[in-house]
Amino acid sequence: MKKTDYPALIAQAEGLIDGVPHLVANLANVSALIYTTLDELNWAGFYLAEGEKLVLGPFQGRPACIEIPWGRGVCGTAAKENRTQLVPDVHLFPGHIACDCASRSEIVVPLHGGGEVIGVLDIDSPVEARFSEEDREGLEKLCAVLEKHLFR
Repeated sequence: MKKTDYPALIAQAEGLIDGVPHLVANLANVSALIYTTLDELNWAGFYLAEGEKLVLGPFQGRPACIEIPWGRGVCGTAAKENRTQLVPDVHLFPGHIACDCASRSEIVVPLHGGGEVIGVLDIDSPVEARFSEEDREGLEKLCAVLEKHLFR
């Protein structure tokens, strides 16, 4: 697995979304950028908050769960606890929601707007323990750029 150049990824994402006023198009492009830049992924995308649930947003990969209750699964837990979830083996995560049985590890980063969690970035891999602390730090910085441009 090659090492991800997060500063370059973040610069590319910022170049894609800076000055573009279309949320769905921006999230679609960023999910495609992540999916084609990071190795060993089978899903990369967004869930956006609607009331007491997260609803599927733009993504790359196989079809996914459409709604996830707040506090349930890795995505709902990240949203409810307002903290990144780095899960080496999703089969050991209490209440894991298996949208794709091929997924083995997952990282989910909360997105903020107006001081609240308004969604999550969700990335899955078919490789156990695929994500590291370096990935967490890089993806949290990427999400901060998204928040600055898209969710002020």
